[in-house]
Amino acid sequence: MRVSLRLDSQCVRAFHVMLLQRLASLPEVTLFVDARPADGGIPRSAEALFQLETAIHGLPGDGPARRVPLSELAPYRTERPSPDLVLDLCGDVLLEGTRVWRLTYDGASGEAALLALILNGQTPLARIEENGVAIAAGRLGTEYGGIALASFQDMLARTASLIVAAMTSAAKAVPVLPEPAQAGAPPPMPSAGKLGVRAGKALARRIVQKIYHLCYNAPHWKVGWRQTRGQDLFDLRAHPASGWQVLPDDGSRFYADPFPIVYQGQVTLFVEDYIHRLGKAIISAVAFGPAGPLGRPEPVLELPYHLSYPFVFERDGEVWMVPESCANGTVDLYRATAFPGGWVKEATLLSGVVASDATLVEHGGSWWMFATVRDGTGTIRDGAGTTRDGAGATRDGAGAFSDALHLWSAPDFRGPWTPHPNNPVLIDIASARPAGRMVKRGGQLLRPVQDCRRSYGAALGIARITHLDLIGMEQVVETILNPGALWGGRKLHTLNEAGGLEFIDGSAIAPRWKQRGGRH
Repeated sequence: MRVSLRLDSQCVRAFHVMLLQRLASLPEVTLFVDARPADGGIPRSAEALFQLETAIHGLPGDGPARRVPLSELAPYRTERPSPDLVLDLCGDVLLEGTRVWRLTYDGASGEAALLALILNGQTPLARIEENGVAIAAGRLGTEYGGIALASFQDMLARTASLIVAAMTSAAKAVPVLPEPAQAGAPPPMPSAGKLGVRAGKALARRIVQKIYHLCYNAPHWKVGWRQTRGQDLFDLRAHPASGWQVLPDDGSRFYADPFPIVYQGQVTLFVEDYIHRLGKAIISAVAFGPAGPLGRPEPVLELPYHLSYPFVFERDGEVWMVPESCANGTVDLYRATAFPGGWVKEATLLSGVVASDATLVEHGGSWWMFATVRDGTGTIRDGAGTTRDGAGATRDGAGAFSDALHLWSAPDFRGPWTPHPNNPVLIDIASARPAGRMVKRGGQLLRPVQDCRRSYGAALGIARITHLDLIGMEQVVETILNPGALWGGRKLHTLNEAGGLEFIDGSAIAPRWKQRGGRH
């Protein structure tokens, strides 16, 4: 198939080169480039903002938004063929009798449209359309809200994933959500001419946030717990009237990602134990009784890199754990030899992948692993010295950590794990990322999901899986729970239950001065 990529010759970015490389690797594709000047490019003031953000936040200089010379397109044919398909990134291709796939962001074409949505605080809906009909679509996301360049680069990278998925016939649909992303009509999208004003305001907000982070441990998470008394959140679909009790911390650390398990008649809670001064987390555990924790969480697994999301389960009379270790680029399986400690590594299930919140479930005679994956290649670094971005790590790669759901299947939880042929099976910042164990109710599989439209881990969704096999995965998001009077803070993030006790987590605020007086 002869494919022509239409792009703006006045602004060639590393994103375009990356996309061309991925398209060129597809079988039976002959690739051409139609590089000509186009209207609707982003203004110079936006480039100035990018430079300032790079300096302030220490962003890598080799991301997808990096400007590259036109000569980078030299390996690709530039003659004007009669293509079988045109991939239109500019929104200006009008060819009679030729298939045209047009890329839009909330219905508008071009980089300026995407950047305007980012600066307006909106969640862009990317669509690839042919004659007005969606071929593929996805809600794009980022963990770096408020940093325009980082958000722009994440969404460019995920755009490339969406285009490649459409080219391989792995069409993506966007789930309908039970509530709109915003109350009422969305705010109007600013024109390209107003981007300079928006950019200045966005930068001012970031400076204020930098001052805030100097004064506070932000974010500071907390774990909530309660007795279910026969009705959990999967039944209630709302916060319980009794509210939640909070697992106490000393202010120098926070607890997050609660995973309880009943083993030998005792409920034990495993948590991410994030130590602020170290900038990374370990896994800790505490026994629970009906009246609450029997002590405080104590370390059970510590590695040189950040650990979180301690997915624990019992099988074959033993307890196993798959902690998130995307800072190491692996998904590893551990076994407890002296429960709740004594963890030994049994296998590396996946390697060379930045996978967040790996969640296992047995369904239809197979084991399935759900995780969101960040695209791109580069050097993996641990999260030391950074704020918690929802992945516990940074990577000189591309794409968000939370909007692209990948699946793997295996005959046994020990592996070998095979990637789903249609990965990513879902691109949706509102419902892709796992938020806890899946449960079966009435023969149906229910899946907690993170709604990250406002920010990472901002709200908790409950989705019903309607289809899961080697053809694909489909789900219906039935409920979205937000923080409120019964659960304070700005975020609601994880849901798990065991032994009649239910656990959630979310963010709180802990001023740094509270850590003084020997409480570090």
